[in-house]
Amino acid sequence: MMPAPARNPEVAPVHTDPAQVREFFAARAANWETRYPDDAPAYEAAVDAMRLRFGMTVLDAGCGTGRALPFLRADVGPDGLVIGADLTPEMLDAAASKGRHRYGALLLADAARLPLCDGGVDAVFAAGLIGHLPDPGAALRELARVTGPRGLLALFHPIGRAALAARQGRELTRDDLRAQHNLRPLLAASGWTLTDYTDTDDRFLALASATASTNA
Repeated sequence: MMPAPARNPEVAPVHTDPAQVREFFAARAANWETRYPDDAPAYEAAVDAMRLRFGMTVLDAGCGTGRALPFLRADVGPDGLVIGADLTPEMLDAAASKGRHRYGALLLADAARLPLCDGGVDAVFAAGLIGHLPDPGAALRELARVTGPRGLLALFHPIGRAALAARQGRELTRDDLRAQHNLRPLLAASGWTLTDYTDTDDRFLALASATASTNA
């Protein structure tokens, strides 16, 4: 029997509690983008795939260092509103130090408990978020609440599931949360309809539309 691959200590833990996630990212925030310096084009392509329109309000949930914020701003235009929310203050500090606050408002908040009104945003971009949520269904319901019944959602990672599993030192199994057969019913139970699914070596992108306003 082959031994399980060793976990990479420089990769964030999967399916853990908020305090552990905050601690992990706090220690790495200042140098986060130096670890994956070539991801910007993948972020831009994922944002473009959402087909945002000028004047929209868009939330980057779990924005980290705000890498997506310039692309979100470009797509919603000067009359749109961009909000970058993250659980880790150090990540938001890193975003501000890179000037990303010029593209959107930075908000310290848990994606599962957002200080936003029902239907207050038109779309949500979430890069690498779903794997760090203690209760993915509850957080997805919260995202559905803040977008309202016509909201858009993009769950993104700059590499696909197999490449991510290899990076994290784990085997890719059928219970992987991002697998289409798991993600589709999870989204459906949380107020979303999966509309497009891409999982290649160089990108994971699941697009969904809100089917109902769901109060958490």
